[in-house]
Amino acid sequence: MHKIVFRVTLLVTALTGFTHTAALASGDTTPNAAKPAVDIKVPAGFSAAIVAEDLGPARHIVVSKTGDIYVKLSKLKDGKGIYRLRDTNKDGSIDEKTGFGDYPGTGIYIKNGYLYTSSNTSVFRYKLNDKEEVLQPDQPETLVTGLVAKGRDESKSIVVDNQQHIYVNVASYNDACREPGTGKGMMPCPLLDSAAGIWQFRADRQNQTYGDGIKYATGLKNVVGLDWNPKTNTLFVMQHGRGQFHDFYPQYYTPQQSGQLPAETMYEVRKGDDAGWPYIYYDHIQKKKILAPEYGGDGKKTGGAKTIDPVAAFPAHMGPNGLLFYTGTMFPERYRNGAFIAFHGQSPELKKGYMVAFVPFKNGKPSGPWEIFADNFAGTDLAKPTGPIQHRPCGLAQGPDGSLYVTDDLNGTLYQISYARPQ
Repeated sequence: MHKIVFRVTLLVTALTGFTHTAALASGDTTPNAAKPAVDIKVPAGFSAAIVAEDLGPARHIVVSKTGDIYVKLSKLKDGKGIYRLRDTNKDGSIDEKTGFGDYPGTGIYIKNGYLYTSSNTSVFRYKLNDKEEVLQPDQPETLVTGLVAKGRDESKSIVVDNQQHIYVNVASYNDACREPGTGKGMMPCPLLDSAAGIWQFRADRQNQTYGDGIKYATGLKNVVGLDWNPKTNTLFVMQHGRGQFHDFYPQYYTPQQSGQLPAETMYEVRKGDDAGWPYIYYDHIQKKKILAPEYGGDGKKTGGAKTIDPVAAFPAHMGPNGLLFYTGTMFPERYRNGAFIAFHGQSPELKKGYMVAFVPFKNGKPSGPWEIFADNFAGTDLAKPTGPIQHRPCGLAQGPDGSLYVTDDLNGTLYQISYARPQ
């Protein structure tokens, strides 16, 4: 029996190009139900479960309409950078892992019958069938090549709108656009021509180069989390703030203030918008746009009169890596159309981090303060750590049933958060 199953698996691999790294043989009755994630703290009525482990550095994630989960890895695992995860026996746990794609990266998105993915320098797409399964995993179409990647913040996050446009984050590779070895900012910042922004390309055109794209929005140091808001039909992004104010400017900033500033920021961006990096930053304590010290600021002078304002701000250094607008019906009504954010780091100010937060929205705008939704992925008290960090939330996706999936790019755990109305 096992020989027959093995031969069938080889035949399927030969025909499809997929690599099956884990699958239950026919008739295998090994218990494999999802186990409760008892350490994850969620609101009353919610529960968290672990549906897969040891995936590798799992970054962004999408779920098909049939429940197949596609995960992008930032490093290859068994030679593959994308894994399709499937629960074939419907017990709540992944029992089939199918690898394809020979490139690492972060971005992944389903739209218009295609699976879109990215490496650190290119964007690809795979045709899907009616069940949103990849048809030719070894033959992706190459949409864009030649994106900037210079050793720092190289990941390319992607999202597709309703007009066949794909948006790609190209981060800055210089934290504050400083001249090397100095605290002086380059003026004008030369990086803005090819980085620190969102570029727009055609989602239906192959073999585009950097020059074929449009610089859709600029002044964004690094965006890893982004999503298309279906209520406003606009792009929302989460910016990682810069760091180290006190190294060259101790007269203006204490080490403590460097731990508190600048805010991590959410923007609604439209074509031509400028969020202000590197010339300004947002101070969530003063609730003002402040001139950066590299460009004549002292921690108090305001600036950026022509730049857009953030729609929400969060404590410094929390590392927002995932953004998802929730459109499901499983969760209570207050979560409908609101934004979930996966934070990949921690705030020295709050001694909190490695969490999933929630921002309520109404009429396309935040309608209340942000709140912690799912916590304790770190597995240790961040105020008085008793051991190493265990998990770092990175990607978010909504399942067809309305549940929320969360990836962990540290130890490769995949979580599913569900809601059951209290009786």
